[in-house]
Amino acid sequence: MRRAQTVCVVLAGGIVVACGAVLWTAPEWLIQNLAQWYPGCLYQVPMEERLVALTIDDGPDPASTPLILTELRRQDARATFFLITDRLRGQEPLVRRLVGEGHEIGNHFTQDRPSIRLSLPAFEADLLQSHRQLAPWGRPHWARPGSGWYSQAMISVLQRHGYRCVLGSVYPFDATIPSAAWATSYVLRNVRPGAIVVLHDGGSRGRRTARVLAEVLPELRRRGYRVVSLSELVAKEA
Repeated sequence: MRRAQTVCVVLAGGIVVACGAVLWTAPEWLIQNLAQWYPGCLYQVPMEERLVALTIDDGPDPASTPLILTELRRQDARATFFLITDRLRGQEPLVRRLVGEGHEIGNHFTQDRPSIRLSLPAFEADLLQSHRQLAPWGRPHWARPGSGWYSQAMISVLQRHGYRCVLGSVYPFDATIPSAAWATSYVLRNVRPGAIVVLHDGGSRGRRTARVLAEVLPELRRRGYRVVSLSELVAKEA
């Protein structure tokens, strides 16, 4: 009995280590398989040119978004900001600054919640409501479902309204791991041409993202990478 328990503990430990290794290395085969198993959403763009798309979720935030914008301007980098529209009220000047500095807006729906838990009519209504609220700053055509889960029916709704679903290939779990050092190391370890990086705005997460960008952007530039919006990355697709 004791031997069986030991074997179970060893196996469980091995599984944890293996899962941790997969998550830490963000292997190419995993991203490719995700795109194949769950079609309809963009994870990365095949290319040889050293371009990386930076995406920032969950803004705008009056305290942390300006910090992120400052780091982007300092390194001449562009990003796609996936905004939650319930957070727009009172932040119109900040969004104008964001767009005025050459960044792109994406649709992250009205609230910070798992989109897949909504009924299909509620999902469509949420998409259209957030679209109307974002319209004063242009016509967004990128959408990122809340919490990253989606169905083919949701993809059909997005496409019917002129949207393309996007997730990413380099996600340092910064929404759950409160470490700028971890996120910095993870991004720099796993970035490759055509990657889509996912980071978060809002409160302490946004402040961490600003610190991460202060380290990551100069290093990417040193490696010969240019950090661009999603639309620019896709326009360069091989």
